[in-house]
Amino acid sequence: MAGDKVTKEKLLESAKREFLEKGYMKASLRTICKNAGVTTGALYFFFQGKGDLLKELVEEPLRGLMGLIRQHFTEEMERRITVVSLDMDRQDIDAAKEIVRFLYRHYDVFLLLLTKSQGSEYEDMASRFADYGEEHYRKLTADAARDCRVPAPDGYMVHWMSHMQINAFVHLLLHEPDVEKALVYIEQVVVFLVSGWNGFFQRGRTVKDPADAGRSE
Repeated sequence: MAGDKVTKEKLLESAKREFLEKGYMKASLRTICKNAGVTTGALYFFFQGKGDLLKELVEEPLRGLMGLIRQHFTEEMERRITVVSLDMDRQDIDAAKEIVRFLYRHYDVFLLLLTKSQGSEYEDMASRFADYGEEHYRKLTADAARDCRVPAPDGYMVHWMSHMQINAFVHLLLHEPDVEKALVYIEQVVVFLVSGWNGFFQRGRTVKDPADAGRSE
C-alpha cells in the first residue's frame, strides 16, 4: 500500500501549505486536492474533512511537546524548588532549550497552530498550555512559600507567571525563525525568569497584599 501512503502524505503537505497561506477557516479542500494531484474522493478515503487533516498534522507534535513539559514539571516538583541555585538554573535552561529545539523541528506545525488555526478546535492552544502551567505553578509556589516562610504569590500572579512563560516561547516562534538565535534568546529569558522567581521567595521578603491596596498605612 505504498501508493496510499504517498497519496496521504501529499494531501497532508498540501493541507499544511493551504492552512499556512489562508488559515484554517478559509482553506479550501478543493485547492488542497488540486495541489496534491488527487481527487476529492481520494481525500475522503483518508480524511473526514479539514478538521481531520489538521488533527493529523498537529496531534503528534502536540503530544511530544506536552510530554516534554510534563517531564520538566515532574522534575521541578521532585527537586522541591525554593530559591533556585546556579545548578538548578542550568537545569531550567537545558529544559527550555530542549523545548525550543522540539518546537523548531516542527516549526511549520506550531506556527500554524499559533497563527492560522482560528475556527478549529486548536485555536486556543497557547492558553491551554498556560492553564496547564498555572495548575503546576500554583502547587510549586505554595510549596516554595511554605519552605521559605514567606507569603505565596496570589492567584493573579501565578496566572501571570504561567502566561508569561508560555508567551516567551510563542514570541520566539513568531519573531525569530533562526533556531540557533532562539536558543541564545531563551537562555537569557530563563535567567530573567529565574531571577524573578527568586525574588518571590527570598527569606525576609515582605509583600503587600493586593487586598490592602488603597488602604491608608
